[in-house]
Amino acid sequence: MNNKKIAEVLYEIAEILEMKNVKFKPWAYRKAAQTIESLNEDVKDILKEGKLEELPGIGESIAKKIRELIETGKLRYYEKLKKGIPVKLAELEKVEGLGPKRIKLLYDKLNIKDLKQLKKAAKKGKIRKIKSLGEKVEKNILEGAEFVKKSGKRFLLGMILGEAEEIKELLRKRKEITKIELAGSLRRMKETIGDLDILAVSKDNKKTMDFFCGMSTVQRVLAKGNTKSSVRLKNDVHVDLRLVNENEFGSALQYFTGSKQHSIELRKIAIGKKMKLSEYGLFKGKKKIAGESEINVYGKLGLQYIEPELRENIGEIEAAKKKKLPKLVKYGDVKGDLHMHTNWSDGRNTIKEMVEQTKRLGNKFIAITDHAGDLKIAGALSDKQILKQMKEVNKISDGVKVFYGLEVNIKKNGDLDVGDSILKKVDVVIASIHSGFRQSRDLLTKRILKAMDNKYVKIIAHPTGRILLGRRGYELNFNKIFKKAMDNGVALEVNAFPARLDLDYLNVKNAVENKVKISIGTDAHNIDQLKFLKLGTSVARRGWAEKKDIINCFSIGKLTKFFER
Repeated sequence: MNNKKIAEVLYEIAEILEMKNVKFKPWAYRKAAQTIESLNEDVKDILKEGKLEELPGIGESIAKKIRELIETGKLRYYEKLKKGIPVKLAELEKVEGLGPKRIKLLYDKLNIKDLKQLKKAAKKGKIRKIKSLGEKVEKNILEGAEFVKKSGKRFLLGMILGEAEEIKELLRKRKEITKIELAGSLRRMKETIGDLDILAVSKDNKKTMDFFCGMSTVQRVLAKGNTKSSVRLKNDVHVDLRLVNENEFGSALQYFTGSKQHSIELRKIAIGKKMKLSEYGLFKGKKKIAGESEINVYGKLGLQYIEPELRENIGEIEAAKKKKLPKLVKYGDVKGDLHMHTNWSDGRNTIKEMVEQTKRLGNKFIAITDHAGDLKIAGALSDKQILKQMKEVNKISDGVKVFYGLEVNIKKNGDLDVGDSILKKVDVVIASIHSGFRQSRDLLTKRILKAMDNKYVKIIAHPTGRILLGRRGYELNFNKIFKKAMDNGVALEVNAFPARLDLDYLNVKNAVENKVKISIGTDAHNIDQLKFLKLGTSVARRGWAEKKDIINCFSIGKLTKFFER
C-alpha cells in the first residue's frame, strides 16, 4: 500500500459516507487523504517513526485505519462500507457533475452501477426523465463520461516525474551504462503520461536488464529481453527500457520522444531530400549520415534543433526551417513562486516554513497568497485576519523577498469577495473562479473581464478551472481576455499544481503571441509542493514562452513595478 492507494481508499470512504448522508466525517477523510497524497515521504516510514498522528487531519481513528491498510493491505471498515453501496464509485465519481448524492440517485432510480451503464442510460434519454435532473444535466453527464473514457489509464506528469528521474539516476550510476535519457511524452513534459520510456546505451545488456527488472519499485516484470524489458511499478506505471547502440542513440531518442505527428513530418522532410529517417539513423542510400545525436539529425535535415517540449507539430518545424524558433525560458530562469497557501487558510505549513523552503530551493522571491473573502471551505481569511497576517509577513527578512498577496474569489456577477479598502493594502491580488463552472461561455468570460477591470487585480489564477483526468476546463472567449489582460497589465497564470497545469500550453502560446504576460504559481499547500514550479515552467516552454514573457523571471524591482502599475 503506497501513499497514492491509501489516499484513494480514504477519498472513497469520504464519498460513500456522503452518499449515506453522514455529516462531518466525509470532510475529515478528505482532509486526511489530501495530507497523505501530498506527502514527500512514504507514509510507512512515518508510521514506523510513530509520527502518523502528528500529520494534519490524521487523528487516532483514521491513523488506526491507515495502519491496518499498511500492515494488511486491506481495511475491514472500507470493505463493509462498499457492500452497502453496490456501485463502482471510484469509476463514476470521475465523471464531471456526478457527486455522491447524484450517483446514489442514479442507482436508486435506474440501477446504474458503472460507467458503461451510465453512458447507455444517457444515450437512451433515461437520465433526463429523473425529476431533479433533466436534459441539460444528462447532456453534461454524457460528455463527462466520454471525457473519462478518453482519459483512459493515464497519470499526472507531476505525480510520476520524480520517480522517473530517480529511476534514471539509479541506472545512470551503473558502470555499464554510458548514456541514458527519459523519452516519450514525459520528455516532452506532456500534462499526462500513459507509460514511461527510457533509452540507454550499455556495455553489458544482461547486467543492465537484471538490475532494471530487480528494482525495489517494480511490482511485476512483464517482459525481459536483451534490448528491451518492460515492468509495472508499484504505482501501476508501465515502464519500458530500451538499449541501443551508441551510434543510434540520437535517432532512437528522437523517434521514441515523438510526438507521432512531429516524427511523421520529419520523415517527410527526409524523403524530400532523398534520405530515410528511422530509429536507427538518418541514411542517404546505404550510408548513415546522422544518428549519434539528435542535434545532428535535425541539422542534416536542414532544421534548427527543436527542444523536446516543442515537438507537437504546431508550427515548430516551419519555424525551425526558417531558424526562427523562440529562445525558450530555461528552468533556471524562473526565480520565484507567485501563488501559495499557508496554514492561515487551507495550507499545511507556516509562512516561515514556506519561506525557508523557498530559500532552500534557491528562489529569490515568493508571494504568500492565502484565500480571502467568502470561500469558507478553503479557510478564507476575514479582513481582520488579513491585516494581522500582513503584519507577520512584513516582519520577515530572510534573504527572500516576500510579497504579501491574496487569492480572492470572482463571484458569479464578476465582483470580488474582498473590498478595495483591503485590496489596496496588499502587494499582489490574484483573482480566480471557484464556483459557477456551468455558466455559459459568455457569462464566464464577462466574470473574468470584470475582475480584470479592478485596478488591484494583477493575476488571474487557473483561468479555465480544469482538473486533469477529472474536469474539463470551462470555455472562455480568450480573444477578449487577452485584449483586456494586455490593456490592464494583468498576467494570466500557469497554475503548476499537477492536477491543473492551467493555462494549457496552447493557450500559453496564444497569450504570448498576444503579448500577454504569464505568471507561474505552484498553488502549493505545503512545502513539498513548492517543487512543482518546474511543471509550470515546462508548460510555459511547451507554449513557446521566452524569459521576457514570464513575470517570475523579472528582477524584484521590475516585478514590484509590475504589481504597482
